Amino acid sequence: MKPALIDTDILSMFFRGNRSVATQFEAYISDHRVIQISIVTYYEILSGLRYRDADRQINLFLAFADQNLVLPLTQSSIAISADCYAKLRREGNPVDDIDLLIAGVAIANGLVMVTHNQNHFSRIPGLECQDWSQS
Repeated sequence: MKPALIDTDILSMFFRGNRSVATQFEAYISDHRVIQISIVTYYEILSGLRYRDADRQINLFLAFADQNLVLPLTQSSIAISADCYAKLRREGNPVDDIDLLIAGVAIANGLVMVTHNQNHFSRIPGLECQDWSQS
């Protein structure tokens, strides 16, 4: 398996017990030892759980994040995201800023984007995508 960045939707499926995603996580960890998420995904998961006052799930998520790798936004990843934004916007095919920031982290770190949101991420130039929710 190639080194990967896990998107928010796939991480949510993992925490909800999706078998296909859990199997892929196990195989990935056996090859790479840790799961990588972006700081943007960290924010999306944590803000959603806090909104729902889901204290038990927050603790599970924070423990998960501590055992894995949360990649930051960098000047390089932001520049990549901005370039993608400009290109897609000029083409009349924009993508949400959040998705562009996550994609920028993946591209800057040479990672495959693991997401169920193929509609958005597949339009981003230079980004390889996989969907672990499909068996």
